[in-house]
Amino acid sequence: MNQSVTALAHPNIALIKYWGNRDHKLRLPSNGSISMNLAALETRSTVMFLPDLRADELILNGKPQKGAALSRVKDFMEVIRNSSGICGYAHIVSHNNFPASAGLASSASAFAALAVAGAAACGLDYSEKQLSRLARRGSGSAARSIPGGFVEWLGAPTDEGSYAFSIALADHWELWDCVALVSQTTKQTGSTEGHLLANTSMLQPARVSDAPRRLDLCRSAILHQDFAALAELIELDSHMLHAVMLTSRPSLLYWEPSSVSVMKAIASWRRQGIEAAFTLDAGPNVHVICTAAHAQIVTQKLKDIPGVAEVLASPVGEGARIIRRSEISNTI
Repeated sequence: MNQSVTALAHPNIALIKYWGNRDHKLRLPSNGSISMNLAALETRSTVMFLPDLRADELILNGKPQKGAALSRVKDFMEVIRNSSGICGYAHIVSHNNFPASAGLASSASAFAALAVAGAAACGLDYSEKQLSRLARRGSGSAARSIPGGFVEWLGAPTDEGSYAFSIALADHWELWDCVALVSQTTKQTGSTEGHLLANTSMLQPARVSDAPRRLDLCRSAILHQDFAALAELIELDSHMLHAVMLTSRPSLLYWEPSSVSVMKAIASWRRQGIEAAFTLDAGPNVHVICTAAHAQIVTQKLKDIPGVAEVLASPVGEGARIIRRSEISNTI
């Protein structure tokens, strides 16, 4: 008998960003990062190894995948096969409840869920640390979606040393991420390609060298629930990330006019006493981090901004986990 294993994982929003790699194959980051998981957004992935398959199969949001998406999953499954000794191929069914490829870390939750389900389906009894290292091989930020709550990913130069762990659980601080969707179009340049360009920017060395200071400040702000310090820091870090993107060769400009409108509005709201701050990953959508007391008003104000099509609001989420196991017949 073989197992069918279903895992659930949440995307995360980086408060201190990951951009650029020391090692692109192993996805070892140029600097450490800190994030929080998003409970309302999720990926559910089911993995089953079937004896009659001649190659891995991927069904994503109800559609069979080919090309780059399938190739990336096949490469990841090879890592699992090499670790487990299993030679068979997998049928993988994955579903997101949020838009993919629009700067919402869909690859993070996708490969975190695939790591948990794939390892279990192969009989690998991995620790959280091992699962984080494994998920990193599919997508760097997936390392952060394995642990729960507020998470730090170590920017170590070795495979064994680069993994993520919780610095505070999900219930430590009632923060929300109100995501202002200004575009759901697939990005022309994905994060994987963008990481390759990071070192073409003259600003990347300065961003990386200052990362330990920002990590210390961010960690302290989270542990002490200091929103004012967190707000100042995450907006600075976001701007540093996009400055590197803008000065890469070729240049990467992810912002839309509505992205700028949201960022300007946040500064005005904060002067009115609303605890809110913005951060943007590699995409045009604006993540507005706010306290639970202000989540409702922030969501409403975002909806009133021209160009904001939708707002996805989420509290802090748990880590990746198995939600279902079942036995399947070898004769399928």
